[in-house]
Amino acid sequence: MSSAAAYLTELNRDQRQAVEHGVGAEGGSGPLLVIAGAGSGKTNTLAHRVAHLIVNGADPRRILLLTFSRRAAAELARRVQRISAQVVGTDASVMTDALTWAGTFHGIGARLLRESADRIGLSPTFTIHDREDSADLMNLVRHECGFSKAKSRFPTKGTCLAIYSRAVNAETILEDVLGVSFPWCTDWAAEMRELFGAYVETKQRQNVLDYDDLLLYWAHAVSDPAIAEDFSERFDHVLVDEYQDTNRLQASILLALSPTGRGLTVVGDDAQSIYSFRAATVRNILDFPGLFDPPAAIITLDRNYRSTRAILAAANAVIEQASERFTKNLWSDRTSGERPQLIAVRDEAEQARYVVERVLDNREGGVGLKQQAVLFRTSHHSGPLEIELVRRNVPFVKFGGLKFLDAAHVKDMLAMLRFVENPRDQVAGFRLMQILPGVGPTSAQAVLDRMAAAADPLRALGDAPPPPRATEDWPSFVATILELGTRKPGWPAELERARLWYEPHLTRIYDDAVVRRADLIQLGQIAATYPSRERFLTELTLDPPDASSNQAGIPLRDEDYLILSTIHSAKGQEWKSVFVLNAVDGCIPSDLGTGTTEELEEERRLLYVAMTRAKDDLHLIVPQRFFAHQQAGNGDRHVYASRTRFVPHSILSLFETRSWPAAGEHANGTRAASQAIRVDIGARMRTMWRQG
Repeated sequence: MSSAAAYLTELNRDQRQAVEHGVGAEGGSGPLLVIAGAGSGKTNTLAHRVAHLIVNGADPRRILLLTFSRRAAAELARRVQRISAQVVGTDASVMTDALTWAGTFHGIGARLLRESADRIGLSPTFTIHDREDSADLMNLVRHECGFSKAKSRFPTKGTCLAIYSRAVNAETILEDVLGVSFPWCTDWAAEMRELFGAYVETKQRQNVLDYDDLLLYWAHAVSDPAIAEDFSERFDHVLVDEYQDTNRLQASILLALSPTGRGLTVVGDDAQSIYSFRAATVRNILDFPGLFDPPAAIITLDRNYRSTRAILAAANAVIEQASERFTKNLWSDRTSGERPQLIAVRDEAEQARYVVERVLDNREGGVGLKQQAVLFRTSHHSGPLEIELVRRNVPFVKFGGLKFLDAAHVKDMLAMLRFVENPRDQVAGFRLMQILPGVGPTSAQAVLDRMAAAADPLRALGDAPPPPRATEDWPSFVATILELGTRKPGWPAELERARLWYEPHLTRIYDDAVVRRADLIQLGQIAATYPSRERFLTELTLDPPDASSNQAGIPLRDEDYLILSTIHSAKGQEWKSVFVLNAVDGCIPSDLGTGTTEELEEERRLLYVAMTRAKDDLHLIVPQRFFAHQQAGNGDRHVYASRTRFVPHSILSLFETRSWPAAGEHANGTRAASQAIRVDIGARMRTMWRQG
């Protein structure tokens, strides 16, 4: 076999077919849909296809690779370089470094919009609002429209932004969005239209875009035939990862980029489409083949390299009940004599004790805590377990906490950089000025209004009289802004200059300033990896890293720790041992997710995703009684539950079913109800401050 094909030998038959499809064909390859089952080597296959295109003559500068995180794009590029190196040696790095159009939909959109700004009526100096900034601006417009003073309570800023975002991304009219997803807001439809119109006009005046604009402007840009042709002609090949997670707006952009499907490859798994709350729709991947004439080719990757046969048999049985899907039954060479466990417990407290005891047993057997995960439908389902873990001194990390940019002190620093980059960004300026002692909303708005009316807003800031109560701190604030506006410090020294101004305020505002200062130093280290302030602000806003402070709990001193995660956050991960909490109706499926067939099918896919995270050991836990957070009334909020409908009696033979604890056993740590209190410390606490 030639060296040019040797790198394909590690692939199985279906993976190789997906990699080689249409490569070298005259006129380019037609559209391709790769249905990649859980654990089937999707990322490896996609990386091999990109590398195969490059080593067969494709220009990497003309390949567009769309992923759902910047980290995923970087990982794919690393794999492409490794694979290409097997054929072309050290020259591979030169080729893969030219793979410059790899990133997220939002990141690529921001880049294309900035390059084409003059053609679509945008200023290329626009800044980008994250979700919190967008909500703040929505709230400002909401107040200006008079809706905050409505006789009956108008929806909050967060709800308004969620409605706006859903309508944009799902390409659905407002009334339908309200009726399906926000029925309690239907009476406000006319006011919402007025609010959203004013919100759009305000963004345009301030030269800012929000997350949704990056897709919306892109979609409107390619609706113009000339611009669509220009964008399309830049790329010979377009490859999309996780296509089941796209929304209608992203699908329309993709179709405009490649209306015939030439050179278009999408990879995904309809059985793992679980993000409808972000406006993603499974219809994109289900309907993809029929969008083209002739229809797109379909290649299925159904060999699973992760899980045992017993786990896959149970997971396949769950997803086979789906009303509509691409036929795919995962299979594996990995044998195991143990079926997945279906464990009945009395309540959530016993569920927590069962999990902790099994986790510790596994640890004694050589399975580290990091190799085990506890998954749940909703974040609050892990509450009793977290208490038990703390009681038993088991370290853990819970995924789904604050992102780096959600930390207030980091947002303060970024607000300064955004305000310098775009002095008409009033949300950034409003936040920044109120850091100063003595500056409130009224005085900050007065300065911002003065800047908005000026041709040179930074000069207007320098000429503005200081707010009466901020005369001491105002001069250094203005001097710092004006210095950064000149760009004289250079990048990333500008961030260091901003931090030096901010640190005295950090110490004044926060008790844990030392920990927060570490975040700002980390921010500086991140900044040094970007070539400019504009690129830093754009990419950090679109794909933020995790925070080092404000985590769910104190920083870990143990190198090993248990993983707690929502099922949504666990997608794409794998562990040797997986425990799924609350496998009962009301939790999986959620009592809020059974209103329509589409909602119920997504809940089924959620359980499938949870089950297919397990490599060797899977436990579905069924508490007979659990706490109903949504239940109304003031009575006993514990309800009796039945096993999830997604595990009907017909597939029970695929599970090992048992109760815990077994008859005659007693869970560790219980105390007799009749045990008397020896010392009533609570009474002492209540009286200690009353003694004269």
